[in-house]
Amino acid sequence: MKGALTRSAVIAANTYREAVRARLLLSLTGLAVIASIYSVFIGALSLRQEARDVANIGSFAISAFAVTIAIVLGATSLYRELELKTVFPILSRPLERWEYVVGKYLGTVLTLVVFILMEGGFVLWLLALVTRGGRGADGVLEIASGAPTDSAMALPLGVGIAFIAVLVGLVIWRKNGIVFILIPWSAAYFATMAVLASSAGVERRVVLGNSLLSLFEGGIVAAIATFFSSFSSPFLTAAFTFGVFLVGRSADTLANLPARVFGEQLKAFGRGLVRIFPNLQLYVPPRPVLQGTLADVSTAGYIASAAAHSALYATAILAVAVVLFRRRDFQ
Repeated sequence: MKGALTRSAVIAANTYREAVRARLLLSLTGLAVIASIYSVFIGALSLRQEARDVANIGSFAISAFAVTIAIVLGATSLYRELELKTVFPILSRPLERWEYVVGKYLGTVLTLVVFILMEGGFVLWLLALVTRGGRGADGVLEIASGAPTDSAMALPLGVGIAFIAVLVGLVIWRKNGIVFILIPWSAAYFATMAVLASSAGVERRVVLGNSLLSLFEGGIVAAIATFFSSFSSPFLTAAFTFGVFLVGRSADTLANLPARVFGEQLKAFGRGLVRIFPNLQLYVPPRPVLQGTLADVSTAGYIASAAAHSALYATAILAVAVVLFRRRDFQ
């Protein structure tokens, strides 16, 4: 079993390396960063709701782009190996097909982890700047208006610049080794920014909770994409996975369709879909759940149940994907 896990880990590392070298991770992270920066300017127009706007838009960016990475990487990773015929020498080695499928999935999840750490750390950094900055005399947020930062903002600003400088230095020092350097760097970046964003209070809780839930949701979506890619083309895989994602995000709506409007048959059909497809609305709960302001709901308990839900669904879907991939004929 240990050897099987080792072989799957090698496939996972190779999948992650390909994602970074293809600029998929960095490109989508860049787009998510732009969306988060936009939240600062939206917050500058609000009535002292800067931190809330940054947390909301930043959380949306984390969730949306994490799902995008899961779909794109899950749909193309396996097919690329088949198209380039690199899968044949890989499977000719002492490697079981289930080890290969699991390795591909774990590589996608590792890419998701690095993305969420990088983007989540950036959102937390913005929260630290916003909550420590305040507004100028004209009521405009200082960081958005370009006004000089005060002493309270100097620490998070300096730390953020230092992390970027370290990363640039590592890129220059080890051009070919930056792929795996991103893993410990992003973890340290996220942890540090989480500490610096302590001044954001409940908004930090929202971002931290959403980061975990986005990872769990991405794990299910990646498993679904791996399942479809085991027998379908990238386009159909992406289309099917996105369709399942939409049904999962609409689970509560489908389960409560009014019979007077849609009829009993369509209402029963909606309830049937909810029983089959994963309820992905669990991973986008109302803000009070993540803020911990509901007396009868524990944030830690909710996240733990979401993690268990994600693990069960991902394991079951991967098991079916392994069976289908074993039966696939590459001739």
